[in-house]
Amino acid sequence: MAASAGRRRYRWLVLLVAAAILLVSMFIPADRDGTDSGAGAEDATSESASEPDFASPTVTATPTRDSTTFPATPPPSASGGTDPGSGLPVVRLDDLPPEAARTVEAIADGPPFPEDRDGVTFENREELLPDRARGYYREFTVPTPGSSDRGARRIVAGQGGELYWTADHYRSFSRIAGSP
Repeated sequence: MAASAGRRRYRWLVLLVAAAILLVSMFIPADRDGTDSGAGAEDATSESASEPDFASPTVTATPTRDSTTFPATPPPSASGGTDPGSGLPVVRLDDLPPEAARTVEAIADGPPFPEDRDGVTFENREELLPDRARGYYREFTVPTPGSSDRGARRIVAGQGGELYWTADHYRSFSRIAGSP
């Protein structure tokens, strides 16, 4: 009888561990930038053909800072207050690393983009940006000097031309001033 009770506990433990693994896997993105590189990648490609084009951003700037010495986030003095539409802090493009201005220029110029993942749907899983229909936002890489991969910096563009900056791979966002 003791042996069957031990087997029963073992089976429950195995079932519990399997359920925990399944639950955790449901909340982990398929790849590092939060987009699904499996079947979802095909969906994003077919979706982009049917989605309306983005309005060109109205923000322009000439890069003037040396990005090798620029901090990951702008200093508090660079803050432009809070965006009333999103509740996010506002940052001027001139206060971001120069690569951000080049990325904004690439967005305005349109495809082809420098990175193969640029222009893919940003799904707003973190729910930090204003709630919009799926496909409303697109993400673009802001290169990080010295990084061997895409790094953590992105600009997310909305179809209305609004632009958002993240230096920490979607953990926080700022609204870029001057975008609609």
